[in-house]
Amino acid sequence: MSQYFLYARKSTDVEDRQVLSIEGQLAELRALAKREGLEIAAEYIEKRTAKMPGRPVFNEMLSRIQQGEAQGIICWKLDRLARNPVDGGQISWLLQQGTIRHIQTHDRSHVSNDNVLMMSVEFGMANQFIRDLSANTTRGLHHKARLGYFPGTAPIGYLNDVRAKTIVVDRKKSKHVRAAFELYAKGNSRLEDISKFLYDNGVRSWGGLALHKDRVRFILTNPFYYGQFRYGNEIYEGKHTPLITKELFDKVQRVIERRGHPQKPEKQPKVFCGLLRCGECGCMITAEIQKGHTYYRCTKKKLAARCSQPYVREETLTADLSEILAGYAMPTNWAQGLLALAAEDERDASRSTAVVVSGLQDKLADIRSKLDRLTTVFIDQDIDRDTYLARKRELMSERKSVEEVQAKSERGGSPWLEPMREWIKDASMLDEIAKNGDLPSKKSSLQKIFGSNLTLRNKKPVELPVKQYASLREARANFPETDLSFILAPGAGLEPATNALHQSSSFLKGWTISSSFLLS
Repeated sequence: MSQYFLYARKSTDVEDRQVLSIEGQLAELRALAKREGLEIAAEYIEKRTAKMPGRPVFNEMLSRIQQGEAQGIICWKLDRLARNPVDGGQISWLLQQGTIRHIQTHDRSHVSNDNVLMMSVEFGMANQFIRDLSANTTRGLHHKARLGYFPGTAPIGYLNDVRAKTIVVDRKKSKHVRAAFELYAKGNSRLEDISKFLYDNGVRSWGGLALHKDRVRFILTNPFYYGQFRYGNEIYEGKHTPLITKELFDKVQRVIERRGHPQKPEKQPKVFCGLLRCGECGCMITAEIQKGHTYYRCTKKKLAARCSQPYVREETLTADLSEILAGYAMPTNWAQGLLALAAEDERDASRSTAVVVSGLQDKLADIRSKLDRLTTVFIDQDIDRDTYLARKRELMSERKSVEEVQAKSERGGSPWLEPMREWIKDASMLDEIAKNGDLPSKKSSLQKIFGSNLTLRNKKPVELPVKQYASLREARANFPETDLSFILAPGAGLEPATNALHQSSSFLKGWTISSSFLLS
């Protein structure tokens, strides 16, 4: 008497949503075998999709059939056996060769001497169903993305709302994720430090471990947190609640770019690494410890340059850098005068808000127009997909930045006032930082003043400050600390004329503390 293998399969995919459960299939097929007088040698149960070949249970069953342990298969429908042409072809071939003599489904029989056309059609329909389902699913997910909803698992700091099918803020973790961005933006933390910070605050992997630094980097570079998201290599505007501003996100990206691959902490930190470049060959300045002292030197990675720059002890370098910092400190009475002007400007800001907002609206309209033109040239196949996606990402990022400035402007005040106050505060504290022994604070302040423009040549730091600090230093050289007349004397040709700071805070020829200066 022929032996049969009973095969029941159901996957969790959409394809099997309407199919009987495993238990239901087993009950129906056992009853079917009893009615037809078919002897079941073994039962095979598989919880896996059939759209791709390589199912282990299915392959084991066919292997045993080829070895002669059974001559037939009992299954609910042929699509339980295969939904891809590879497995379907294998079943058809074994049936034609007589290795499989009989396949019994709930509604019909297939035997080896049958015309295989109907079986091929049924397998083909099952495969086409999968292909159509895949295409429809992909199209639906892209449509969801265009509507502003991320079609995937919520990133850390958010949760998937199953009922509403949206992504919402995770109240417990979101504040720690936001704090992680703020911490890294300061420029003094490594990815490992951020991982530890998140772990200490309960933000961990599924296994309860600290997040790997690659996962932390993914978080810090994910635009989802400021309101946009990537899907299918494209950037979409999201309707979820942002955790951070685009401004903070951009600061973090600059830190990531500047830090590259930071070194691991050492027992004796080398604080000024990553701050200076060699003034002779342009390589980075590194440090090493000899006989209990830290010495800074050129890495000399450009072998062809044959750099001749000598070592310099940390104590000597620290003294020189402290002297440089003191030269950029803002006198207290200057700071007080500028802050007073800032307060006056804030009171008058509403007069110019409409003008600023109008300009930003024009800018946004221009960006939207560029996005439309970009889509048109892509549809007309005048540019390739990679060029289209790269340019679209740039425009979407720019649009988000402008929208944030517009939002700040519409809430009142000038968007550059807060950065200005922060700058005045930083500049007025430089004298104190220069005098104390806090080396990380010195490094942080030097990075704000010089960016990546601080070099070391002949054991001496060579300065090239950014615009506002260069003007501050020149003002200190040309005006006594007690003289406030240069602050109160109106400058010429400054815009907008209604703003007190735009009118008057000129340190010297045409330099002003203005929005264009602060946002440059």
